[in-house]
Amino acid sequence: MKQSFIIGMFYITGIFFLSFGISLMILSNLGVGPWDALFVGLSINVGLTVGSWIFIIGFLLIFINAYLMKKTPDFSAVITIFLVGAFLDMWLEVVFRNIEIIQLVTQVPVLFVGILFIALGISTYLQSSFARNPIDQLMMAIHIRTGKSIAFSKTVMELTVLTIAFFIGGPIGIGTIVAAVVMGKLIETFYKPVSLFRKNVCSIIQ
Repeated sequence: MKQSFIIGMFYITGIFFLSFGISLMILSNLGVGPWDALFVGLSINVGLTVGSWIFIIGFLLIFINAYLMKKTPDFSAVITIFLVGAFLDMWLEVVFRNIEIIQLVTQVPVLFVGILFIALGISTYLQSSFARNPIDQLMMAIHIRTGKSIAFSKTVMELTVLTIAFFIGGPIGIGTIVAAVVMGKLIETFYKPVSLFRKNVCSIIQ
């Protein structure tokens, strides 16, 4: 019971960090991540809200992931999509609501801090096997099916989505390119120490 609580805390904390990182990337005004660029591009060109596309694409990925991993579709993943959206709205609409456009000299630091928090957030909430984001589950599915590293799997996935987002007119900038290239390696870098920390915490409470 105690271990389940600890895992749940890692899950919530990870999503909290993830949404914070996304909000910083948006505030930097230097380009959003490949997936966010895809969602915005679809919203502009096809219609519906960005949030609607997050749910539509996420729902489709649930079935794609199930096929790749040869498992039953994990519909609990919808919970994660909802929480990411709720936390993101909290950062943008409440915490950072009155912040003016970030000055040029601070754009790059804000961008990189955002990318770091996204990687840390993903590495943290992946400690739980419950309700994984369909996007990150796709990364793990590619990792398992190909036998390649998490960094390789994440990078290939992000660059593919980046290409699609570019052709549909998504908001791509230098931040998008940087995130697509380094995110996989950062997640892999954070994942092992975070896993070790989780194991140590769980062993202490036993």
